[in-house]
Amino acid sequence: MESRYNLKSPAVKRLMKEAAELKDPTDHYHAQPLEDNLFEWHFTVRGPPDSDFDGGVYHGRIVLPPEYPMKPPSIILLTANGRFEVGKKICLSISGHHPETWQPSWSIRTALLAIIGFMPTKGEGAIGSLDYTPDERRALAKRSQSFYCEGCGSLMKEALLPLSSGSASSQADKEAKELARQISFKADVNSSRKSVAEPTESSEFNHLASSSELQQETTAFQDTTISEVSENQSNSATSTQEERIQPVSNNTSMSPRQRRALQRRVPTSTNFNQVQQPRVNTSHVGSNLLILLLILALAALIFRRIYLGNEYIFEL
Repeated sequence: MESRYNLKSPAVKRLMKEAAELKDPTDHYHAQPLEDNLFEWHFTVRGPPDSDFDGGVYHGRIVLPPEYPMKPPSIILLTANGRFEVGKKICLSISGHHPETWQPSWSIRTALLAIIGFMPTKGEGAIGSLDYTPDERRALAKRSQSFYCEGCGSLMKEALLPLSSGSASSQADKEAKELARQISFKADVNSSRKSVAEPTESSEFNHLASSSELQQETTAFQDTTISEVSENQSNSATSTQEERIQPVSNNTSMSPRQRRALQRRVPTSTNFNQVQQPRVNTSHVGSNLLILLLILALAALIFRRIYLGNEYIFEL
């Protein structure tokens, strides 16, 4: 198998190391890759004691991604057990359904212990979870010992070492329970942080809807203001300043917004008249000055004619 894979790949190195560590079965779990596929493992776990799965031996598949251990594996149970669906990827905080809770320091052994620890817990509607009755689970636990896997050729009666009451077995049970509790706690914490940090789809929709409504109201207000200003400008061309001020103070049918818009236009008209008035006076003074200059020029011309006429008579 080694010649088929790139030995420099981190995933290949990690999986070969774990395969060497899990080569020998224990009385609680065992897992090994298929002969022709290093990224698909078959595993066997014993049901946790003092539970509905006590006495059961359960078989399944672990499919690992090429990015392992940076990404989590997918876990599929092949033995009917009443807790996980058969042939379907189960949803655990250590499986591919929750990559946000996966840690690269975890391993296939961690996944095996997590499966054992999660079996007595409630499914709560998770993907691939079942909630069979205790009697049904006990019946499936007895039948699980006769299960045979055609994929790897494992028989459940021979897959694990005989169960013993030594310290190693009790330690594995405690480790599985503690691991399941820690993983479940981490998943709950991460999900709560995610719900606080990221808005839900409905809140995003409400935010977008409120923004759209605000934009529509703003556009409508701008259109109303423009129409009001245009109307005021057309009225100001044919009416005096007093006629423009009178509707603002006496017309009670106008809305407060219309009154404020008209009031904003009045000072502009007043300033416009104040600026234009000197232009009219200046042009009037210029006209008077031009007439005066013409009169003076005409007078000078008449005076010259009279002077030249008198001088001509004097010479005669």
